[in-house]
Amino acid sequence: MSTVLIVGGGAAGMLAGIAAANSGSTVHIFEKNEKLGKKVYITGKGRCNVTNACDTEELFQNVVTNSKFLYSSFYGFTNFDMMDLLEQCGCSLKTERGNRVFPVSDKSSDVIKALGKRLQELGAEIHYNTEVQQLIMDNDQIKGIEIKKSGKHSSVYGDAVIIAAGGFSYPATGSTGDGYKLAEQAGHTVTELSPALVPFEVKESVAKELQGLSLRNIEASVLKGKKVIYREFGEMLFTHYGVSGPVLLSASSYAVKELKKGPLTLSIDLKPALTEEQLDARLLRDFEEAKNKQFKNALIHLYPAKLVPVMVERSGISPDKKINEITREERQQIIRATKEFTLTLTGLRSFKEAIITQGGVAVKEINPSTMESKKVSGLYFAGEVLDLDAVTGGFNLQIAWSTGWAAGIAAANN
Repeated sequence: MSTVLIVGGGAAGMLAGIAAANSGSTVHIFEKNEKLGKKVYITGKGRCNVTNACDTEELFQNVVTNSKFLYSSFYGFTNFDMMDLLEQCGCSLKTERGNRVFPVSDKSSDVIKALGKRLQELGAEIHYNTEVQQLIMDNDQIKGIEIKKSGKHSSVYGDAVIIAAGGFSYPATGSTGDGYKLAEQAGHTVTELSPALVPFEVKESVAKELQGLSLRNIEASVLKGKKVIYREFGEMLFTHYGVSGPVLLSASSYAVKELKKGPLTLSIDLKPALTEEQLDARLLRDFEEAKNKQFKNALIHLYPAKLVPVMVERSGISPDKKINEITREERQQIIRATKEFTLTLTGLRSFKEAIITQGGVAVKEINPSTMESKKVSGLYFAGEVLDLDAVTGGFNLQIAWSTGWAAGIAAANN
C-alpha cells in the first residue's frame, strides 16, 4: 500500500485524501489549523456555494485563467460527481438561481463534517496544528516532508506528496502562501500573485455617499479606454472605499492585470432592461404625474432614495427646477446619467478581502491528467496553489474538488 502525504486540509486536500484513501492508500493530512476546511467554512457567507449545477462543458466558460488545463480533471470528477459524493456522505444539497449549489441546511459546517466523516471512515489520519516546512527529495524524487508540531521538528516519509495548501487570500484562515514556498523549493515557477474576486477602490467620493446601497439587475462594464474588459448583469454594492457585490467581484478577476498599469473606467447601466427610448417614455410618464413638483422630488419611483440626490447632481439639472420646465435635451441628460453611471477604478482591496488568489504554480510544469509535477516524481499539486481561478458561483471550489480528486487518484496509484 502506498503512503500519500497531503499538505493542507482544505477543499482540495480533503478531496485528495478521500480519493487516495478510496484507492487503497494510507493517507496522512497535515493541517496547520486546529480543524479541517477553515476557508471552506467562510465561503458563500458561511453557506458554502459547493459547486455549480451547470452543464459540465459550461464550467470552462467560467474559468478565468488556464481553463484548458482543467479539461481532464473536470471530466474526471465533474460537478455532478461532487454533488453525488456529498449526498452519499449525508449532506443534502439544493440548487438556487444561477445554478449555485448549497447545502440544504445553509451551513458550510455540514459540508466539512460530511467530508471529514468520509475521511475518518476511510482511515485517513489527520494531523492538526502541524506545519509542513519543507519537502524531502532525492534525485528529483519525492521522499517525504519535514514538519513542525508543538515546536518540535520531525521527518515523515511517504511515496507521494500532494501540496494543497491554498493561496494567499483570507490569510486569517491559514492561507499564507506556504504551498508556493514548497513549490519553489521543488524548482517550480510561481507566477505573479494578485488578489482576485475582490472589491474595487474608486476615485470618486460618491461611493462613500452611497455606502451600503445595493443595486440589483444592473449591467456593469469595465473599460480601458473604449475596450471592454468585462461586461455582465448582476448585483452590486457601494462601500466606503468603492464598489463590491457579485458582478464586480467577478469583474476584478478580469481587471487585475490591466489595473496594475493604471486606472480603468466602470460604467454602470442602472436600467439595462430599458432602451433609451423606453426610458424616455418612462420619464415622461413619471413627469406627467409630478409636473408641478421640483426635479429633486420627482425621481423617487425611478431610483432608490439614497441614489436620487446623486442622480440629480449627475444630470446637471437644477434640483429646484419645476418638472414642467424640463426640456427634451435635459431628459437626454438624465437618460445618459442612468445608462452610463461612470466611476474611476483605481485599485483592488488586499488579499485580506480577496476570495481567491490569481496566479500560482505554473500549470505548464504540471501534468493536467494527474496533477503530478513534471520536475519532481511523486509530487502533486491541487487547488488554489495552482495558477487557476474562476468567477463567483461555485466554480473555484469545483477547481479544488476536481484537481484534488485527480491528484489523490494519481498519487495512490503512483
